[in-house]
Amino acid sequence: MFHIDILAMIISHKYRFIFIKTEKTAGTSVEIALSKYLGENDVITPLSPEDEHSRKQKGYRGAQNYFAPFARYTMGDWARFFLKKNRVAFYNHVSAEFVRRWIGKQTWESYFKFCFERNPWDKAVSFYFWRNPTEPRPTISEFIQRGGANSILGFDLYASKGQLLVDRVGKYEDLQEEMKAVASIVGLPETPHLPHAKSKTRSTRGYRAVLTEADRLKIGQVFAREIAYFGYQW
Repeated sequence: MFHIDILAMIISHKYRFIFIKTEKTAGTSVEIALSKYLGENDVITPLSPEDEHSRKQKGYRGAQNYFAPFARYTMGDWARFFLKKNRVAFYNHVSAEFVRRWIGKQTWESYFKFCFERNPWDKAVSFYFWRNPTEPRPTISEFIQRGGANSILGFDLYASKGQLLVDRVGKYEDLQEEMKAVASIVGLPETPHLPHAKSKTRSTRGYRAVLTEADRLKIGQVFAREIAYFGYQW
């Protein structure tokens, strides 16, 4: 029996775009919404059973074509395949650099590539409640100071050596307008409707009300690249 190393996002050959999924930026909602417009040859990566059920209920295409092509396997990939029974596939959170390798230079350079980013302090609060949905749980300051936000996937998914690898990084704060712009750029027949796919209980207060000064500084250090590149402010 083969083990699957799933690595990824959405690749639409029909509309010639690649969506790179970052964390806590409504990525699952975007995936579900985009699935409505995908064709039988497009790459759609697996979601959780709950989210796949939601996608199916809407009549959209589910996970398909997410195994990486054997034609692009390196000697190391073949070794893992035969010795460890590992087969590479695309999944939810994979770097743009990885995708570029697996789909090839021509496709990568000719397709429109996009993702979303979010205010780091707001993202850290969202991540905390997602990782700790029920009591008992650490306080948010304990979580932050112990490095809980360090594992949030973001900048390294869409950039390499300080340079963006995608064509557009939309802001989560302007998500609907960004989706409208993307739809226009790639030629979708309409602006995708975004479902609320992953709503976990979290504080209704803004991040400034729940984070301490020490938390502000800690998160600022962890996400210094995002803050500098996109001009996010506390």
